[in-house]
Amino acid sequence: MNRVDWLVLDLNSYFASVEQQEQPALRNHPVAVVPVMTDSTCCIAASYEAKAFGIRTGTRVSEAKTLCPELHLVEANPPLYVLYHHKIIEAIDSCVPVASILSIDEVACELTGSQRDVSVAIELSLKIKRIIAERTGPCLRSSIGLAPNRFLAKVASDMKKPDGLTVIRLCDLPNILFSLKPRDLPGIGSQMEKRLEQKGIRTLEQLTSLNSSQMKSVWGSVVGERFYGWLRGENLDELPTQRRSIGHSHVLEPSLRTMTRAFPIVQKLTCKAALRLRKMDYWASHMTVSVKFLNGPSAEAKARLDEVQDTSTFLTTLKNLWERLPARNPLRVGVTFHSLVPAERHTPSFLGEAKKEELSIVMDKLNDKYGKNTTYFASLHRVLNEAPVRIGFTRIPHVSEF
Repeated sequence: MNRVDWLVLDLNSYFASVEQQEQPALRNHPVAVVPVMTDSTCCIAASYEAKAFGIRTGTRVSEAKTLCPELHLVEANPPLYVLYHHKIIEAIDSCVPVASILSIDEVACELTGSQRDVSVAIELSLKIKRIIAERTGPCLRSSIGLAPNRFLAKVASDMKKPDGLTVIRLCDLPNILFSLKPRDLPGIGSQMEKRLEQKGIRTLEQLTSLNSSQMKSVWGSVVGERFYGWLRGENLDELPTQRRSIGHSHVLEPSLRTMTRAFPIVQKLTCKAALRLRKMDYWASHMTVSVKFLNGPSAEAKARLDEVQDTSTFLTTLKNLWERLPARNPLRVGVTFHSLVPAERHTPSFLGEAKKEELSIVMDKLNDKYGKNTTYFASLHRVLNEAPVRIGFTRIPHVSEF
């Protein structure tokens, strides 16, 4: 059948491309985006010119400089990347409705009517590329995958980079996948790859030769059956997911590597995580504070909570947890909220916590209206500019977080 139902667009080297667009002097040069300007950190993005030298996301800066002495380092600018993200979403949406935002650099669009015809879908893809370039600049290139389902469209979007366009039709399956490795499929990580290898499955040809029951057995769940359907082009709904945790961590500057000086940083991380929790309309039942020390093993302290959402309670809990940690020199600190409860399943407290929750919500509204840090807890005054917001590829920060 000469038809495709999904379009997935993956922006190429997104953070680095935004920097090259903003700074013409960086164009056609190797660029790496870093969280802070230090050789001990890792690259969070690399331009294709840098990738040619073997530099990837996660490459240590000191190693990257060795691989490419001419490398240009740029400190990450999260608000700029979010701004470009919204411009790009608007550009795509002017051509075809965006069905889901998979990450800051990846979106999925469900095709309808005549758009499903392969030739029409290809023209639509080229139009999207053109509109993005017109509205944001020529450096923002993307790879697009067209396929019968979203899973295969994502696979296709990774097959030709940069600036690629790949079509997978039902009649192309499964042979078109044989050049890939199982690890190239979304949802197959290192642990699943090991499990497949233990079963003697090392190629896509071997994987696609399994029947539905065998796939279920390999995965140990119905996920295997869904993989069976996805690999054959079936347009199955994505499995619903529920967020299990929310957290932030931060590598401390040398001057902050004492428990006393690190504590305000952890307070700020707690406030950031609490804001995200409320924006997503969740409550937390557990809280963990973790510390990686310069010398010696890491440590963590945990507390059980009564479905909390307000910042004040989290900060009080944090103080108690912090006092239980060893008094050594910290390198990295982190805060995580676990056992999250969505709003529809939240049980209101009978212990008079409503006023604290209302205070947090009022502070959020004031900061949304008048700008970040219009209101904040006094204990954060000296660290307002520390631990800035970072963007993960699976999370787009709310504008109020910057």
